[in-house]
Amino acid sequence: MTGKYIYGWFYSVLFGFIVLAIPLKSTISLAEKLYNPIPLTPNTEVNDTLTDGDIPTGEGGFSKDYVIQLEKGDQVSIDLKSEDFDSLVILLGADGSTIGENDDGPDGGTNSLLFSRITEGGKYIVRVRAFGETGGGKFKVKVTRLRPVDGKL
Repeated sequence: MTGKYIYGWFYSVLFGFIVLAIPLKSTISLAEKLYNPIPLTPNTEVNDTLTDGDIPTGEGGFSKDYVIQLEKGDQVSIDLKSEDFDSLVILLGADGSTIGENDDGPDGGTNSLLFSRITEGGKYIVRVRAFGETGGGKFKVKVTRLRPVDGKL
């Protein structure tokens, strides 16, 4: 009788793990679908559109995220241009902390230009959004690695 109880217990536990594993796998797949930043290659301009189907900011607007691999010591410029909305670019670290942000570039217009020195290598998020509560439309974003000339920048 003891053997039957042990086998019964074993199969009950095994079945329980299988039942629990199925929703966990589904939850992971759902999470990947909910937040999956777009890969961004340095020195390549991306043309895209910001819409109300993108990530809600919690402040009334929407944002679009791009993931980029940067190395320690990189100096980067992030150029965000749009004729359709007042742009805001944010650089986020892997832990979600804000590394830098810019609303208006040096020309006094509504395009954004952000310079940053990377102190730790890893994946970073470039967040594109409209300044204020609303806005969207076509935009161009480019991350450029700035390289020193003759060892000086």
